[in-house]
Amino acid sequence: QVQLVESGGGLVQAGGSLRLSCAPSVGTFSGWVMGWFRQAPGKEREFVATATRNDGSTYYADSVKGRFTISRDNAKKTVYLQMNSLKPDDTAVYYCAAVRFKLGFVVRERDYDYWGQGTQVTVSS
Repeated sequence: QVQLVESGGGLVQAGGSLRLSCAPSVGTFSGWVMGWFRQAPGKEREFVATATRNDGSTYYADSVKGRFTISRDNAKKTVYLQMNSLKPDDTAVYYCAAVRFKLGFVVRERDYDYWGQGTQVTVSS
């Protein structure tokens, strides 16, 4: 019943920026932990970033730390992933994920209950 719709993917040159958005079809958005994952061609899906459901505290994978920023707007019921200084190895399908009733950082794929269909991000060298 919960649907997540991602947007903002596209083709960008190395060093450029993109901002992904995810709008879940939920009631009280503040009650949900939100996360971003990505899957490169031939690779397993990996954790990228997460924001807690209470105060929006964030946690990042080492591969994107310092370059990506996850944020959430509870009033707009939207989570964002600002991606700066993009590299060719950032090329992947990016997925938005959500889970309710969890505290702290959620980094395991299996702990998320709902997933978007993904949006393609391609970074050229």
